[in-house]
Amino acid sequence: MPITHITVRGARQHNLRDVDVQIPRNTLTVVTGLSGSGKSSLAFDTIYAEGQRRYVETLSAYARQFLDQIERPDVDSIEGLSPAISIEQKTTSRSPRSTVGTITEIYDYLRLLWASVGTPHCPNCGRPISRQSAEQIVERILALAAGERVTIYAPIVRGRKGEFKDLLDKLDQQGFRARVDGELRDLSEPVELEKRKNHTIEAVIYRTVLKPGIEKTLAASVESALKMANGLVLVATTQQETLYSSSMACPDCGLDVPKLEPRSFSFNSAYGACPECHGLGSIYDFDPAKVIVDWSKPLLDGALGPGSGSQYLARLVTLAAQKYKIPLKTPFEQLPQKQQELLLYGPGRTEAPRTGFHGVLAFLRDSLDESKSDTYREWLMNYMSASPCPACHGKRLRPESLAVKVNGLSIADFTSLPLRRSLTAARELKFSTREALIADRLKREVVERLEFLNAVGLGYLSLERNAATLSGGEGQRIRLATQIGSRLRGVLYVLDEPSIGLHQRDNQRLIEALESLRNLGNTVLVVEHDEDTIRRADYVLDLGPGAGRLGGRVVAEGTPEQIMAAPDSLTGRYLSGAASILHRMAPRALTGKWITVEGARSHNLRDLTVKFPLGVMTVVTGVSGSGKSTLVNDILYRALAQQLYGSREDPGEHKKISGFEHLDKAIRIDQSPIGRTPRSNPATYTGVFTAIRDLFAMLPEARERGYKPGRFSFNVAGGRCEACQGDGQRRIEMNFLPDVYVQCEVCNGRRYNQETLAVKFNGYSIADVLELTIEDALGVLADIPQVKQKLQTLVDVGLGYIHLGQAATTLSGGEAQRMKLARELSKRQTGRTLYLLDEPTTGLHFDDVRKLLEVLHRLTDLGNTIIIIEHNLDVVRNADWIIDLGPEGGEDGGQLMGEGTPEAISRIAGSHTGDFLRRYYEEHPEERSEAARGSVANDANSGASEPEGNKNASGYVIKEKKTARAKKAAKSAPKKPTNARGRQSKGKTDRG
Repeated sequence: MPITHITVRGARQHNLRDVDVQIPRNTLTVVTGLSGSGKSSLAFDTIYAEGQRRYVETLSAYARQFLDQIERPDVDSIEGLSPAISIEQKTTSRSPRSTVGTITEIYDYLRLLWASVGTPHCPNCGRPISRQSAEQIVERILALAAGERVTIYAPIVRGRKGEFKDLLDKLDQQGFRARVDGELRDLSEPVELEKRKNHTIEAVIYRTVLKPGIEKTLAASVESALKMANGLVLVATTQQETLYSSSMACPDCGLDVPKLEPRSFSFNSAYGACPECHGLGSIYDFDPAKVIVDWSKPLLDGALGPGSGSQYLARLVTLAAQKYKIPLKTPFEQLPQKQQELLLYGPGRTEAPRTGFHGVLAFLRDSLDESKSDTYREWLMNYMSASPCPACHGKRLRPESLAVKVNGLSIADFTSLPLRRSLTAARELKFSTREALIADRLKREVVERLEFLNAVGLGYLSLERNAATLSGGEGQRIRLATQIGSRLRGVLYVLDEPSIGLHQRDNQRLIEALESLRNLGNTVLVVEHDEDTIRRADYVLDLGPGAGRLGGRVVAEGTPEQIMAAPDSLTGRYLSGAASILHRMAPRALTGKWITVEGARSHNLRDLTVKFPLGVMTVVTGVSGSGKSTLVNDILYRALAQQLYGSREDPGEHKKISGFEHLDKAIRIDQSPIGRTPRSNPATYTGVFTAIRDLFAMLPEARERGYKPGRFSFNVAGGRCEACQGDGQRRIEMNFLPDVYVQCEVCNGRRYNQETLAVKFNGYSIADVLELTIEDALGVLADIPQVKQKLQTLVDVGLGYIHLGQAATTLSGGEAQRMKLARELSKRQTGRTLYLLDEPTTGLHFDDVRKLLEVLHRLTDLGNTIIIIEHNLDVVRNADWIIDLGPEGGEDGGQLMGEGTPEAISRIAGSHTGDFLRRYYEEHPEERSEAARGSVANDANSGASEPEGNKNASGYVIKEKKTARAKKAAKSAPKKPTNARGRQSKGKTDRG
């Protein structure tokens, strides 16, 4: 009998409460719920982890010791589990050598294609390279000066691994000597080579001095070398070594190109990588813009940053200045450019040896190379930047490889195209009849993979894009496209919010990609909050009812229609229209103060001039790749950080930014963890732990014993348990089994020694206080003002369920971000702070978005400025001001489509964001009229007609609608799915 479900029984991982679920196989199943309700615990930490663990256990004990071991999840049983593949947000490589092309394997097919049918061209003159005969090679050798010593080598092995004992024995029997890895060896003696290292073996064919009468012997030697080395011959003189090929040579320049191989186009191989940058495409070197920290001062009197305290450097600079008549007392910015360059780069190769001065930058390079202090090296690296390689101009490959073309394009030209254009270029590749036998299959593989990448909304990226620069959502969608291209069947795919960073315009294509993965015969399990994805799912699991200890239960499961009918499902209420996200009655009044970015030209921005209003909430939106992050993060924030904090990170290319004087702080709030180790927790992050330790140190019992606040820290010796050093648990290494963490047998997981735990406040020891939830701790510590304020703020942002001492590594991204916002809220406000947020709704449920908006409105009402990069329409509608970029992504983006209130953006033709806003206002004319009245009155306090009971402190309305459709949905499932706006839809959702 076929297995139809994945059955989970008794899942207790993290906050799951004995969860029992049955997930239909070969379906698109969405796991949703509040942030912290246990979605990832069920999907990744239980189901996927068990699938991986079972796979690893099929390997030998020897193999398992080299793998990261996965502990068995806390679950009674899981049945019907398929081989599992995880597609998470942080799985793309951070290596500078990884690109979109390499991680999708498209570049591997391109390398094979260019090596098979590419036409070599001369890197010097650009003419096609033709084959070179033995006679032509001999002519070039004879053209050398008479009396030149020449050695003819046959390069039999070039950069291959192995011991090559048989080959060396054969050469010895034939009477040859050989040059092995650059060293001339007598083969009659044993030659030991390391099996796992690359080696080069060149047989010595003939050694002579050029003179008349050796033509025939030379020709025979060249032919012999060509035969032995498959068409290659190496000619070495006293001055240089030249590799000739019987297959390719430039008729004009005489430049030879070795036989083309796939590795000739790999920037990770010495045979293809640019020799200058070693295939990185950039060179990390000292940046004059960072080295000169103050251009208004003389070089040795405050202008120079690193090396300013070196007497040796000062002496060299002084001598050079005297020789070249450079006034060192003059501010560096007032020196002529020629003198500035001489001080920085030195007088040149001919002059430098005589003066001993090679320039400030050369001195710093030597200091970096020679220093044995890691601290000093790290400090010096603060003055360095990556710049495009001057040899390959960022293309990573050798000139010979870049000169090979297919249909007029080099492999670097092809990979630099946006994916939508590279798909067109791949389809238009034309081959001769002979070439088609080799290249047609390669072309088909490339085209299919490019189609998948475009299908998931990544057409604005290029194959050369560095993987380290991709967002979590982009990296996840790339892996999704790769898996679709692999055509696997019978697999369980587990995805973590693949819609991150995707504009509503592209959402349908992503859902279709997930459905195509399911239609291949796979089970697709998605942790997701996107409304459209939930509506298109075959099956939905809604976890809750709350978060943390209040969550971990399945409150509803079934089809989307059944979820909407479930009385306890918060997700169902939002889907049916019974509840919806809050909105303000009208935008806030503009203050008349602006911060203006002029002439932004970084990446794909097209000489953009944008004004950000201060004192209000601004949302920067537009399709993926339209230039939002470049404008806000790369230019605006870096310029603010440079101006306000003296940051050395250069902002992107722009003319100028004005309006700095209106701000005193710029803070970027993202979803990165609040701490990297389990020792970090909400108490330490928010600063309440210091006040709590001070409180315990002031207690009579602590004062009698002479305890100081440090006694109550589990991070320092004294009050902590020394058996576990304050961790509360001990790690036991199990070799080829997962490491086991056991509770410390001395302190029983309490982290402190008995003497410290004996000091109590209202019956609670320091360990008891850390075990309390924030909400409970608020009641216990209500009499301490500085603690009460911070804890109350955490409760207000919906984090009351988190424990004070909970490890920071266990917090979700949404929880971490709200904790950062709460910390900012609890600080004394100046009203002159700028907050920048990049897609803050990532990982947040509809109800979490409502809480987030409450916090953001509170920050704004205090006079602060908030700038948000966001696609979520509920956040966009709550904005006071919108900056919309577009019209498309990549090279077709970078333009300002419009700016103004949400209602104004909805009237802009050609704006994709405006299209969705317009659809929403058409479905909710009452909100459009309110927005219109608000935009005319421009009064943030308007909306007096709304009953006070439905408004909160920030002046926006929480809508709890009980429409006839919602009442009907509460009783029974509707026949057709309805979207969050209350309209019926036929499978596809027309989201507004």
